[in-house]
Amino acid sequence: MTSRFPSAAGYAAERARFPAREVVDLQSLQREVAEPYRNQVLLDINGECLRLAVFEGEYRWHHHPDTDELFLVVEGELHIEFAGGGTAVLRPWQCLVVPAGTVHRTRAVGRTVNATVERQGASAVFVDPPRSPDAAAQETP
Repeated sequence: MTSRFPSAAGYAAERARFPAREVVDLQSLQREVAEPYRNQVLLDINGECLRLAVFEGEYRWHHHPDTDELFLVVEGELHIEFAGGGTAVLRPWQCLVVPAGTVHRTRAVGRTVNATVERQGASAVFVDPPRSPDAAAQETP
């Protein structure tokens, strides 16, 4: 079975789709997305990149050991769940920075479009889902 998500190596290897000084129409690009998940690097900026993510459902638990990640929701509602508890809810034109090394996953409520800024070639480390407090309490003798 193949995943609809990229591998960690594929994620880090992706390069910008557009060169500097080219006008990029984000609204038009997001309209072109028909599949349930697409996350693409659009532009490089200094040592960072701008990604456009259009997706439905949950992404995998992961962290980026060497880069912060800024999320800016353009359309829909994005929930960012954190290992250890807590969820941030972002609606259109709201943003949040996830610090480097923070284990998290994103969950789109319906079709969600967000722009993300992170270091070019950022590594993603995929991890097992955190255990819920209820499951951990049941295992304690």
